[in-house]
Amino acid sequence: MATAGKVIKCKAAVAWEAGKPLSIEEVEVAPPQAMEVRVKILFTSLCHTDVYFWEAKGQTPVFPRIFGHEAGGIVESVGEGVTDLAPGDHVLPVFTGECKECAHCKSAESNMCDLLRINTDRGVMIGDGKSRFSINGKPIYHFVGTSTFSEYTVMHVGCVAKINPEAPLDKVCVLSCGISTGLGASINVAKPPKGSTVAIFGLGAVGLAAAEGARIAGASRIIGVDLNANRFEEAKKFGCTEFVNPKDHNKPVQEVLAEMTNGGVDRSVECTGNINAMIQAFECVHDGWGVAVLVGVPHKDAEFKTHPMNFLNERTLKGTFFGNYKPRTDLPNVVELYMKKELEVEKFITHSVPFAEINKAFDLMAKGEGIRCIIRTDN
Repeated sequence: MATAGKVIKCKAAVAWEAGKPLSIEEVEVAPPQAMEVRVKILFTSLCHTDVYFWEAKGQTPVFPRIFGHEAGGIVESVGEGVTDLAPGDHVLPVFTGECKECAHCKSAESNMCDLLRINTDRGVMIGDGKSRFSINGKPIYHFVGTSTFSEYTVMHVGCVAKINPEAPLDKVCVLSCGISTGLGASINVAKPPKGSTVAIFGLGAVGLAAAEGARIAGASRIIGVDLNANRFEEAKKFGCTEFVNPKDHNKPVQEVLAEMTNGGVDRSVECTGNINAMIQAFECVHDGWGVAVLVGVPHKDAEFKTHPMNFLNERTLKGTFFGNYKPRTDLPNVVELYMKKELEVEKFITHSVPFAEINKAFDLMAKGEGIRCIIRTDN
């Protein structure tokens, strides 16, 4: 492309300070360096993680910054040493990476790359410790190696998954974070047997994706647990067959679930990050074979407390990161699930706004309206 090797001027939504509306600015995006790619972002969506770090309550604030990590785009140019991507390739950026060289990448059991594992404090590229974004010569910082709230962004090649060019980017862009996290937690980690009973704690985007995963796996009963009863009707579209609102009961929710399921559910997936929900999700699984999977990220000071007999009675507790998917190896296959109509993505997308109205997506999330809002960068 004619822009290869040159600085590109484009629009980006810049967060100048914590909690303040994003501002559409003209930024300069430097060319990709060794093992980096520059991508034209066509569609991006807002995930709760963006909001959490934009609010900057309780973590190191890094500003000014370009947020965004759920997206779909097209490779514009590649840096030195990049061999498995070329200009024109359709890609999904991912907040974590796969270098393909470290012990984690070489392990069949892990997706927690040593080199490219998520780092929320770092605002620069790992190659040279510099930002590729600037305004009037002053750096604007990156976010989780992706920064997709920009018409162009630069990423390490290991954080970019090449996908089927036939796949509609305005749909599959949501597979680059939350949907795959929930889906994989069910399919890859909980692995519910056909006909089994699964409890899903938290019916936000990730929880609904976990329900979808349980549905695809063939679970016969999928029980949604949430404090917001308004989510129950929507959750039926994702395979939920029954619902429990802990506020409706005067006993612990794990006891309610045990009574409903003759001793406990076969599998549970926890998608809230609330430490009490995590303990409940573990204690509600059946002794002898029950498996609980933790997906939500807890408060840094939270402690998980349960009686050791719960383990000795043959319950299993597991954790997962990004649904145990390796970004470059596995995400293309998740996209193929959608292309084969085995996975429905459209029902996760409830709103769409042009780039100039990106703050509307933040407003929708603050009100708890909808599941995913697509932001169209070319309006």
